[in-house]
Amino acid sequence: MEYVYAALILNESGEEINEENLTAVLDAAGVDVEESRVKALVAALEDVDIDEAVSEAAAVPAGGAAAGGAAPADEGGDEGGDEDEEEEVSDVPDTTDDDDDDDDVSDEGAEGLGGLFG
Repeated sequence: MEYVYAALILNESGEEINEENLTAVLDAAGVDVEESRVKALVAALEDVDIDEAVSEAAAVPAGGAAAGGAAPADEGGDEGGDEDEEEEVSDVPDTTDDDDDDDDVSDEGAEGLGGLFG
């Protein structure tokens, strides 16, 4: 994670994200720098708009779509009793499937960042 943080620091300060600058930030932080990781990060970020990726990540709620989708089902569940409880259980897999679709979309938007965390 230190490598990603160093890249974010460089981006925030308006400095170019290159091997030399990234290594300098990591050295200043006392990190034992691995050149191969620096090169991989610089290459992965080459075509990535970091500001856009950060703003998209900040726009996603912590609970994701599952938290938002469960609230209306709970509010409407008071009228029907046991039948609504059965419907809520059947809705859980549907909500999970929606989350999987959302993950695919976010991966497409930040495919350059995928290599940073693997």
